[in-house]
Amino acid sequence: MSDQQRKIYQTDGDRYEALIAREDYQGNILKALEEIVRPDGLDILDLGAGTGRLAVMLAPRAKSMRAFDASEEMLRVCRQRLDASGLSNWKVEGADHRQLPVPDSSADLVVSGWSVSYLAVWNPASWRAELEKWLGEMKRVLRRGSYIVLYESLGTGNESPVELEHLREYYPWLDEVGFQNKWIRTDYKFASLEEAEELSRFFFGDELGDKVRANGWVILPECTGVWWLKIGS
Repeated sequence: MSDQQRKIYQTDGDRYEALIAREDYQGNILKALEEIVRPDGLDILDLGAGTGRLAVMLAPRAKSMRAFDASEEMLRVCRQRLDASGLSNWKVEGADHRQLPVPDSSADLVVSGWSVSYLAVWNPASWRAELEKWLGEMKRVLRRGSYIVLYESLGTGNESPVELEHLREYYPWLDEVGFQNKWIRTDYKFASLEEAEELSRFFFGDELGDKVRANGWVILPECTGVWWLKIGS
């Protein structure tokens, strides 16, 4: 992740949400989850919740929803969105993926979108140990027979999946510890080419912004990997 994106996470939640609101216009994120586990009536944890993309989607069907992120700016927008839902079954808190303020064996499902991979990206010298700490924490908070479902990038601006260079060690680690996987399209649909270029350039940088302009992409293709693991049984 670029320094530009790290700054956005800390300072520009509203504009980030304007981009995310355009993502997955075909609804494939929820469809992919339901092929693995139905969220109805579950106690759900959302890690790296950001502005609430998954939390807002799942809270209406959950028994309880707890959304965590390291950025208070992201959580500010997430709280606003969950407040607007009129639901009361949720909590939004700052927390690290590796140390959650959650009792043992208290959740039925962990979801995380485009976030757990940062444990590898931000810790190049100790990435394996950090991911193992995270997985150990998941086994602590989840009830037996529960699922972890992760969404990670396989290329924005790509019509077919590609493994990203900065995640080259992360993808095989997921396979190594037993995750199954598939891929989906999570294309963005913008109101105009101008909006597509502006928001793509804002978050992904000039290279993708130029590509959006050159291709006339009001619909920006994106491939996303879905990884899942069942904990015990």
